[in-house]
Amino acid sequence: MSFSFKIQAKDGQARAGFLDTPHGTVKTPFFMVVATAASVKGMTIGQLHATRARVLLANAYHLSIRPGAEAVAERGGLAAFMGWHGPTLTDSGGYQIFSLARRRRLTPDGVLFNNHIDGRKLLLTPEGAVEIQSLLGADIMMCLDVCPPAGADRAEHENALRLTHAWAGRSRRIWKNEGKQALFGIVQGGLSEELRQESADFLTRLDFPGYGIGGVAVGESTPDIRRIVSYTASRLPDTKPRYLMGVGTPRDIIEAVAAGIDMFDCVMPTRHARHFQAFTSRGPINLRNACFARDDQPIEDGCDCETCLSVSRAYLRHLAILGEIMASVWLTIHNVRFYLRLLESLRSAILAGRLAETGRCLYPGD
Repeated sequence: MSFSFKIQAKDGQARAGFLDTPHGTVKTPFFMVVATAASVKGMTIGQLHATRARVLLANAYHLSIRPGAEAVAERGGLAAFMGWHGPTLTDSGGYQIFSLARRRRLTPDGVLFNNHIDGRKLLLTPEGAVEIQSLLGADIMMCLDVCPPAGADRAEHENALRLTHAWAGRSRRIWKNEGKQALFGIVQGGLSEELRQESADFLTRLDFPGYGIGGVAVGESTPDIRRIVSYTASRLPDTKPRYLMGVGTPRDIIEAVAAGIDMFDCVMPTRHARHFQAFTSRGPINLRNACFARDDQPIEDGCDCETCLSVSRAYLRHLAILGEIMASVWLTIHNVRFYLRLLESLRSAILAGRLAETGRCLYPGD
């Protein structure tokens, strides 16, 4: 099966469709579970399948350092290496340009890292990022891009855009395995609608199979994030999938689906679980709180995850207070399923033409 995208229904700007990949078809909109180093923290592959996760996201920068892209390729690629039987997406390492800013230097050729493991130098070029992701065998690869932090000045954003666009062109030229691996461009431009328009126009001319929206989860305010996501989505081709990178809260996702976004990822479900926080349709709760000590209810009535079908809030609080690792495991299972159920509900609402009404009921405002 090759890569293709088709829209089944629309409700306003929101879309429900199908994304075909060599490792299976995914219903859109969908949420990707983050497996940065080829592992979802706190979950086995069997548990992931039980939550009905469909796509995993890993990171090319991290995997190129350990165990190495060649080592993964020798073992059949990323999906086979993990024992996963579904599609995968790999980030190029562009996020590490932001997150490891003190350990890297930008050049026209690429980015020179002192890697975070042993400090050895690593030159990551746009061509190298594509080659690494090709070896990893991801169904969807991302171009190397530059993501400035929130608060960066206009000159920094303009320089980031020049590099992002030049690197996108170089990535597009080296991309060879078009039938089996899709390559997405990434729109940057900060909070400037003018720069976002420029970036969307440039990348659209390169005719990528899909487009990521980057640089909107790096410290901006919630209203600014929602404004720029809505603006940027409307500037991208209607026939291509749109991926909002690294966002976000359940309410952010509801708003972004309404704006026409098809794909999401975020570390919040797994990270919050490690801090004993669970997502519910009424907002997050912290299971360490004393009010749950004798609460025999599941985390959320009506949730079909293994956690809610098996254990009570009281038991989870007991594990959390003891610092037992199983508290994080149980909560990770629930949080991942919560996000997946949210996207399933949004898709159903789009198909029924009731997204506006349903979106208000699924999750309270942040």
